[in-house]
Amino acid sequence: RQRQMCIRDSNMVKKVLAKCYIYLILLLMYLPILVLVVFSFTASTNVGDWTGFSFKLYVDLFKNQDLMRAVWNTLLIAFVSAIVSTILGTLGAIGTYYSSKKTRKVIETMNQIPVVNAEIVIALSLAVLSVALSWKFSFFTLLVGHVVLTIAFVYLNVKPKLTQMDPFAYEAALDLGAKPRYALYKVVLPDIMPGILSGFMISFTLSLDDFVITQYLKEPSFDTISTYIQGIIAKHPIPPEVRALTTVIFLVVLVVVVGTTVYNNYKAKNFVKKRLKKGELE
Repeated sequence: RQRQMCIRDSNMVKKVLAKCYIYLILLLMYLPILVLVVFSFTASTNVGDWTGFSFKLYVDLFKNQDLMRAVWNTLLIAFVSAIVSTILGTLGAIGTYYSSKKTRKVIETMNQIPVVNAEIVIALSLAVLSVALSWKFSFFTLLVGHVVLTIAFVYLNVKPKLTQMDPFAYEAALDLGAKPRYALYKVVLPDIMPGILSGFMISFTLSLDDFVITQYLKEPSFDTISTYIQGIIAKHPIPPEVRALTTVIFLVVLVVVVGTTVYNNYKAKNFVKKRLKKGELE
């Protein structure tokens, strides 16, 4: 009995230490963000100087036309590249799934290269290719760079949903008289839609956060948030209204993540309840 108590106490100590370690990591990760959030509600120029509660930085944020233009450019390239990457990545995943084993292995191996490759290599290679083809750096070259960066992640999100799908559903639809395109829209796409949406969100986030590819492939007059701030830092201190922008981005991402989690939990609970009513689960 004493041995069992010692083992139980040891397990409790391990659990407490594990939780403390997790909380410490979370604190180190989110403390800088929380500091920016707190000091976005004061008009001081420097972080750490509290001059009273104020929304002045948020007012200045929307008055800063250069920063607002950078925000718009960032959202534009992220949204367009995410759509293109999602379409191409989804079609590529479906085509690869229904290909032969040899072809599938080759494509999946090639798909791993953009994931593990250094971003600077992608940026330099695309910049050299653009110069060799006499392409002017423009929105198109920037779009190509972001698509190359994100399309592999869309593929990796769609592929597991394809393997989880009933492999005979598509063939059954064809046997019942459905055309291939109709069967694709009505059978395959609804089953893999969660993977498509997650691939879109990841590609959107990666494009939103990118700096290296944007810096090498954009036209000089086109600035995103990252390139705009980098250009400001080279000459002047960071504008204080950037703290307000950081807070807005953080809150939007937080709302999206929490909303998605709540929706998925609600959907999972309803799925379990339906199966319980049908007697499929005990």
